[in-house]
Amino acid sequence: MPNKILFSETQRFKQILLWILLFAIFLTVSVPAIIGLTKQLIFNQPFGSKSISTEGLIVITIVSVIIPIIPMVLFRIMKLETIITEEGIYVRFYPFQSKRKFYNWNELTKCYIRQYNPVGEYGGWGMKGLGNNKALNISGNKGIQLETKEGDKLLIGTIYPDEISDILNQTGFWME
Repeated sequence: MPNKILFSETQRFKQILLWILLFAIFLTVSVPAIIGLTKQLIFNQPFGSKSISTEGLIVITIVSVIIPIIPMVLFRIMKLETIITEEGIYVRFYPFQSKRKFYNWNELTKCYIRQYNPVGEYGGWGMKGLGNNKALNISGNKGIQLETKEGDKLLIGTIYPDEISDILNQTGFWME
């Protein structure tokens, strides 16, 4: 990557409602199994009217704890990285993209900030879109719209639209 970075942004899923929902799912799925296992192992009382073997209950408990934790871990490590340099824009949606995708200014016909409807246009947040119209976003409703000479469109969500707009205007990279 070039050494002249003009702008850098890293976004993560920090929406409180998302985390409340994930934690509620964890509690709803995991706690009954943990209680049942505790009741059967420690207090020697069968769990439920049709008891299951202790081994079976251990397996169910492990699965009911691990399965809800997977999306929690995934949302915790997911991040959208955007880097604007004199040469172009680098973007990566980790962990789904291991390497940054580079868009050279010379390959673009348009590059500008716009407001968008995440649900209406792309079906929500994350890695979205089909064909040649895609979006990488984590929060908000503003982004950098890129259009390539090949006709591909990519919207990169940002929480700093004004700063990026200033950089694009000052450097002459604003193309609409």
